Amino acid sequence: MNESNGRNQETLIEMSSTGEETADIAVITGSAVESPGEDNGPNYYTPSNDSRESEIPGNSEVLSTTTETASLIHGLPSVDRRKEFELNLLKTGLELETESKEDSDDGKTYFVKIHASWDVLTTYAEVMHIKVPIKENDIPHARENPLDWILKPFRLNPKIINPEPDYFTAPFSKQRQELFPIDNPDTFFSPSTRNRIVYYILSRCKYGTEDGKRKLGIKRLLNNGTYTAAFPLHDCRYWKKSHDPKSENERYRLYKEWARFGRFYKEQPLNLIRKYYGEKIGIYFAWLGFYTEMLGIAGAVGFICFLYGCITKDGNVWSEEICDAELGGKIIMCPLCDGCDFWRLNTTCESTKNSHLFDNAATLFFAVFMGIWVTLFLELWKRRQAKLEYEWDLVDFEEEQQQLQLRPEYEAKCTHTKRNPITQEMEPYIPISNQALRSCLSGATVLFWIFLILICIVAVIVYRLSMYASFAKITVNMRKVKYIGTFFTPQMVTSVTASILNFIIIMILNFFYEKVAIWITDLEIPKTHFEYENRLTMKMFLFQFVNYYTSCFYVAFFKGKFIGYPGDYNRLFGSWRNEECDPGGCLIELTTQLTIIMAGKQIWGNIQESFWPWVKNWWVSRKARHHPERLYSRWEQDHDLQDMGQFGLFYEYLEMVIQFGFVTLFVASFPLAPVLALMNNIVEVRVDAWKFVTQFRRPMAAKAHSIGIWHQILNGVAIFSVVTNAFIVAFTSDMIPRLVYKYAYSQNVQLPMKGYINDSLSIANASLLTAYTRNNDITTCRYKDYRYPLGHKFEYQHNMQFWHILAAKMAFIIILEHVVFLVKFAIAALIPDVPSEVKARIKREKYLTQKILHEYELNKLKETLTGMADCDVNRQVSVQAQKVELLKEELV
Repeated sequence: MNESNGRNQETLIEMSSTGEETADIAVITGSAVESPGEDNGPNYYTPSNDSRESEIPGNSEVLSTTTETASLIHGLPSVDRRKEFELNLLKTGLELETESKEDSDDGKTYFVKIHASWDVLTTYAEVMHIKVPIKENDIPHARENPLDWILKPFRLNPKIINPEPDYFTAPFSKQRQELFPIDNPDTFFSPSTRNRIVYYILSRCKYGTEDGKRKLGIKRLLNNGTYTAAFPLHDCRYWKKSHDPKSENERYRLYKEWARFGRFYKEQPLNLIRKYYGEKIGIYFAWLGFYTEMLGIAGAVGFICFLYGCITKDGNVWSEEICDAELGGKIIMCPLCDGCDFWRLNTTCESTKNSHLFDNAATLFFAVFMGIWVTLFLELWKRRQAKLEYEWDLVDFEEEQQQLQLRPEYEAKCTHTKRNPITQEMEPYIPISNQALRSCLSGATVLFWIFLILICIVAVIVYRLSMYASFAKITVNMRKVKYIGTFFTPQMVTSVTASILNFIIIMILNFFYEKVAIWITDLEIPKTHFEYENRLTMKMFLFQFVNYYTSCFYVAFFKGKFIGYPGDYNRLFGSWRNEECDPGGCLIELTTQLTIIMAGKQIWGNIQESFWPWVKNWWVSRKARHHPERLYSRWEQDHDLQDMGQFGLFYEYLEMVIQFGFVTLFVASFPLAPVLALMNNIVEVRVDAWKFVTQFRRPMAAKAHSIGIWHQILNGVAIFSVVTNAFIVAFTSDMIPRLVYKYAYSQNVQLPMKGYINDSLSIANASLLTAYTRNNDITTCRYKDYRYPLGHKFEYQHNMQFWHILAAKMAFIIILEHVVFLVKFAIAALIPDVPSEVKARIKREKYLTQKILHEYELNKLKETLTGMADCDVNRQVSVQAQKVELLKEELV
């Protein structure tokens, strides 16, 4: 493009249609044009129609953003809507060009391309208040860290990280073009900015009037079938550069430097991502990269804690007592299920040692550390986000007007209107009674699905109870087999198979609830798209939270806690005896549950994200591979790619937030969770990058100054994680009972933990269990609890040691929570959300831009007043100079 009306690099849109005039049409928007004959497809354009009347829609016009209802579709036929829409696009100054269907791959599809000239771009850049460079940044950068050389292998080429010089920016003004450094009009506006401008026009362009209402926007036309697709074009093929020297080849550069797994150790080119895809996608990858970096710290500490457990695995007294044939080998334990036999304590030797890997002194340290880590992560991200807001000109950014405008469903279903007290205009609204009814129905649906999840969890528990006895019978005959009898225990087999079954149920419920969540959110009829996304996000996260974590909560806080005692066991539905924990505790089972669900989710997610889009793209483009390259145009190539959809980033965020929950909520039981998350995210960054660059159509560029409501969700999970980890250490692990025994009940000064196992086991009358076991020769057996022994006047009631331990557990929870929360809030208060350097730069930029504008107005004023008296000129000049000085005083 050039300053007059050139077409060197217009913003492009195309349309495809199948059949004759009544056929559907796809609209494709793009930001670069290739020359004829190049490998990326031919370049066609039509002359601009300068005689048509230009029309700039106001900000009050409504943008369609979601699915249109049948009542909105009914009216003008598709061909009439299409013709009026394209005619109105021409009136705005855009240039349209239609490709013949005979030139398409299938011979049925029309492609209509839209070009935006320099005049259109500058006009709408002023309407949209787009910030552009005005003066090169003169604030010196912070001094380099002397240790930066350590990170040099992980750095990218500075030209890739920062492809453009750092400028102060100001809102574009068409009348003040000489203020801006427009060296090359073709590249002055970034590709994402050009796409935003064209989409702004498309989303506000009128296509008809139905039922007395003006119908606007490309989104409605897509939803009612007038067009089949609308998206920007990629600037080239990702695996090779374009032959056109005017093409920027940013897609190729992103693929080479970012989207290949071989670059996993390199930092991300965030400025290039933002330039090509827009700030909304850029801020997601910035957050994902920062989260992965912080996981490196948590993973390193967690791995050290795991190593500590490995080193001390064979040196703890209680494990040696269980494994000792003279101690654990002579202790007869009560049956763990109906129909199970008595068993000797030393048969759990290996599981007890394995439990020590995660249930040791380092567990407490790591739980406290993660409480501090999560606070540092959220606070440092705020600072990183503030820096990006400044660098990407988002300091004064408010939510996009597309996000805040009324949704078409809201308008269609609103039969009442009221006067807006601010605009004094009549606007649609839903009565409170109607809205309350919809909210109640939505809430009831959410509760029903949560209840369904709980039913599934109960079903898995029943599976555990019923299958445990079966596995126990199988393993009785395998005791003499050295390896199978050691590792193939009923507890292990039941835990692993139940975890796999639970994971399968989770995946099935996720599939159905995604559709249900969208349905009930539509039922509530949110007023704006911004409100719609927030409501859907909360519903999906609530469901995912219950779906993924309920089974973990059961193992951590309920299993083995309400079992009763021999002769009076608590039973589920009066039939199945409640599960007991292994003598080594339930912590190892919780670890198994977390490992299977977390690892399974991550592996399945990466396969689904990478393999499935590739298969669909391969299937769609299989015929085109037999065509000559010069006939397979760039718009057809992009049309055959997958559409990211309205909720593309939503699912990416949701996946990472669920992972964040696994890393923080149960980390006291599994210090290796951050390591697994780190390994997954190293792959996730490159898989997402590869997917965006190679498998997806280029999405519409959009602005975003933060990760939105996800930050509040992360903060809530972080606070809740302090509580869950405190309860895990207190009630799931055996740390508190061991400490109470060591300091209050031990009689051995040299070895204070000697005798702990015998002290932690109560005695039961085996005759009470004859109805549930095959062995009648044993008179007494032991079980894990603190109850008075047989023959005591308070037999089978909890003894004083039980209440001492319970009091110690509650005191530990209260102290740990208060200490961690105190440190968290202290860190949050001490770390400012915005770095001082960024604050200084913001003030400096505001001052300089205002000064430049005032000086510009001052010079214009001098030219205007040249013919006036000298005193009048001096007075006007003095007024402008005083404004500059006042601004300087306010900012400094």
